[in-house]
Parts: sequence; structure tokens; C-alpha cells
Amino acid sequence: MSILPKFSVVIPLYNKAATIERAIRSVLRQTFQDFEIIVVNDGSGDSGPEIVKSIPDPRIRFFEQSNLGVSAARNSGIAAAHAKFIAFLDADDEWEIDFLREILRLANSYPHAAVYSTSYREWDGAEHHTRPRIRGLPRHPWDGLLPNYFRIAAVSDPPVWTSATVVSRSAILAIGGFPLGVTSGEDLLTWARLAVHYPVAYSTYELASYRRDQTTEQRLLRYCPDDIDYVGIALAALVSEVPSRYKKDLRHYISNWHKMRAHTFMIHGRIMSVLLEACKSLFFCPFNWKVFVYLIMAALPKERRISLLISSNSHLLLTI
Repeated sequence: MSILPKFSVVIPLYNKAATIERAIRSVLRQTFQDFEIIVVNDGSGDSGPEIVKSIPDPRIRFFEQSNLGVSAARNSGIAAAHAKFIAFLDADDEWEIDFLREILRLANSYPHAAVYSTSYREWDGAEHHTRPRIRGLPRHPWDGLLPNYFRIAAVSDPPVWTSATVVSRSAILAIGGFPLGVTSGEDLLTWARLAVHYPVAYSTYELASYRRDQTTEQRLLRYCPDDIDYVGIALAALVSEVPSRYKKDLRHYISNWHKMRAHTFMIHGRIMSVLLEACKSLFFCPFNWKVFVYLIMAALPKERRISLLISSNSHLLLTI
């Protein structure tokens, strides 16, 4: 009888021929080597699948599906996984060599947790990187259970980020995996659903790299939110599930989600949608003062709104 691997590493692949080998090599270089790699090709039209198949390691398992989206690809990987712990790595990201070893240490130290995550770096090009601003944690180095995931997430950059996170297979299956039909925020909703029901273990070591080929504003210009806000609806439903001591912080977190949507709609000039999202944001957190900026901007002439959005001072003011 074969021995199951400790980790299943799920990598969704869609038109990432330029980076997929780098991602896989970062897994193969891990100091902890007990893993399998599951690559799910989500209908790529480039040479990415051939690159994966050319890497001679028997631990790599390759699956094909039509283009159904990143959530469906991750869910297919989860269904095929053999390990107790499932790690997620996007095809354009990478790990430091000790990522899995640190995750294993967290799992051994905090066995009742279901989510294990480390800090990470955001790379803008080959040279420049930034660190996430995670407020409410002890100074580095630190590891432990997050005392209140939603309080930290509401005032910080995302503390739990997909390519720096491992979950127990039983927990991710219990919440139904990643939500289908969502074009943005599917991972944010998944971590929120898990955090409502399970402890989150965290290490402040930066052991994963998020690689960006566009600025935040460029991505927002390319992307316009769904008219039906599936993520916001699902987050609101969690208010009735979360313990009472976390409700206020979850509401603040949801308020920030609607603030982000208001910001994106403002970029696209959809003023009625801006007003709607701003009102939703204030419903969940009436003292989220940055939301009032959007209400003021919505009343300005179009030329004035655009000049404020592209100015550096406005960018700092509207930082999400």
C-alpha cells in the first residue's frame, strides 16, 4: 500500500507559459520534500501544458479541463488530492525554499487549526518588492493563532493570501471549496468562510512571493466588478454564523469590501454603482470614514473626479 504525501500542492494553470516552470521549480526546491504537485490546466491556449509535461518528476500530476475559471481549477485539484494538507500556488508565484517546512512546523504546533499561512512579498517587476502591512500582530519573528482574523484583515493588507496558504483537506471540503461563478474575491471569501469556523495559524516569516505584472490601478481599470455581488452577499450571510465577539469586526471587513467596489466603479465612471456600494459600506460600518470621500467625489464633475483619482494624494487617501 502506498504512503500518502504530507502535502498536495494545487496549481491552477491558464496561459502562464512564461512563469509556470518557475512556480513548479520553487516547489521542487523545498527543503521538505514529502509532497505531490497537482497542475490543473484550465483551458490554456499557450505552451504552458507542454512545459509542465516536460518536467521529469513523478510527483507532478497533470489534469485538463475546459476553461471554467480559477475556482473550478482549484476545486478539481482538491478533489484529486491525496494529502491531508492542501497548499495553493498560483502559476505566476513562487515559494522560498523553507515554505513547506515552516507550514509543517505550524501544523505540528497548532494541530487544531485548519488554515496555515505565512507572510509574503509582493513583487512589482524583477527588482522592487513590498511587504504587506499586517496590523495587530506582535513584532517579527512571531507565530501563533490569529486572535481575531477579521479584526486584523479589516485594518491590514490581506493577512492570508492564496499562494502563502495551506488548508486541511477536510476543512476546505466542509465549506464546499472555492466559490464558482465569481470573477474576483473568490479567495477572500474562501478564507473568510474558513476563519468563521476554524482557527488560523500564522507565521510572520515571508516565505512566498506574489508576482505582479500590473499596478493596482491598471488591474482595476481592466476589471469591473460583477453587477451581482456574489462575494458581498456571501460575506453578509456569515454575520449570522460568526461568534458574537467577532461580528463587529466582520461587519468592518464587509464594509471594506463594498468600499473597494465603490473605488473600482468610480474608476469606471459608474456613479450610481458608487453611491450604492458606498451606502452598503456605511450600513455595515457607519464610521468607515474613507467611504465619505466617494460620496463627495460622486457629486463632482467628471473631469474633477478623474483628476483626483489619478493624483498621488488621492491615491494615498483612497488606499484600500
